[in-house]
Amino acid sequence: MDSKRLIKRIQKIDLPSNRSAFLWGPRKTGKTTLLRQQFSHACWIDLLDYDLFLSLSQRPTRLRQILEAQTSKTVVIDEVQKIPHLMDEIQWLIENKGFRFILSGSSARKFRRGKVNLLGGRAWRFELYPLVTKELEEFNLDKALVFGLLPSHYLSSHSEMDLKAYVHDYLKEEIQAEALTRNLPAFSKFLQSAAITNGMLLNYSNAARETGVSVKTIREYYQILEDTLIGRQLFPWKKLKKRRLIETSKFFFFDTGIVSALLNYRSLTPGTREYGRAFEHFILQECWAYRHYSGLDFPISFWRTASGAEVDLILGDAEVAIEIKSSENAGDRTKGLHLFHEEHKCRKSFIVSKDPLPRKLNSKISVLPWHIFCEMLWEGEII
Repeated sequence: MDSKRLIKRIQKIDLPSNRSAFLWGPRKTGKTTLLRQQFSHACWIDLLDYDLFLSLSQRPTRLRQILEAQTSKTVVIDEVQKIPHLMDEIQWLIENKGFRFILSGSSARKFRRGKVNLLGGRAWRFELYPLVTKELEEFNLDKALVFGLLPSHYLSSHSEMDLKAYVHDYLKEEIQAEALTRNLPAFSKFLQSAAITNGMLLNYSNAARETGVSVKTIREYYQILEDTLIGRQLFPWKKLKKRRLIETSKFFFFDTGIVSALLNYRSLTPGTREYGRAFEHFILQECWAYRHYSGLDFPISFWRTASGAEVDLILGDAEVAIEIKSSENAGDRTKGLHLFHEEHKCRKSFIVSKDPLPRKLNSKISVLPWHIFCEMLWEGEII
């Protein structure tokens, strides 16, 4: 089953003749499908084809020979990170032969660490995320929380098996194949530890103790996950005014289903801590995707004081404050939102929950059912 992707900037992309593009995103987010739909007449170079990969790895100038035999001046290169040194040849073809390239990748690690040619500003950057609520006519929240929103997993009739295979083959074997770490058993333990603490404050010392490696290695492991687009940090709000704030980041995997697979969850029970954390993760995924697809690129952070008062998400420059509660009757405990509003006078404050109907707690804070929040978010009515 296919899902129509909501990426307006990519679906309607109209690159000038002197511009190319990178499309980044984890495996199975749908990059290849999207690009084949958008650039159906382009010359296609798939670096997952081992013979082609080997040929271009040995002699990047063969790309020039291949393209000189083509009629299209638009070239899509899938999994471009597999041959980073191909970028010099790509730049030469842009400057001397007038080609434009759409470069798809699922890992930026070799690019970031190897000082790879990124085309000197000639390429725009796009990202592809897992599915979002706007893309699905019938959205099943509980399925999304457990199995995630990668298209091939969410839409599969064998979601659990597909997800386990993905975690094993990609998160472990792919890491090993790219020689990102030699100690795969320790990295596997780390992945489970990272899943257990998904959405919590980073604690490198605890992770090191549980995994049996050094703190330095744990930091490197987290960097591997970020470089390979498997997760990212949610940074704390640091504009200090009256109170001492927590300055430690939180780490989230890119998809809720990855956490379930690593922890062997087959279901999540509403009302449990695990369900609440997955629900918060889901709302954050929607916000991250909207930030990029809308082109607004506003900052997203969280606010937490040393005394424990917290606001789950801050959108923009204190424009929107959001508390996320997975209950069907969100209580009136809004200390964090009130304290943050006192200091920063944010325009809007919401509690996003599973409440059946929206309601207004006071002049500052409204309760929004999650599906209404998502609808308003994608309509541009939240920020």
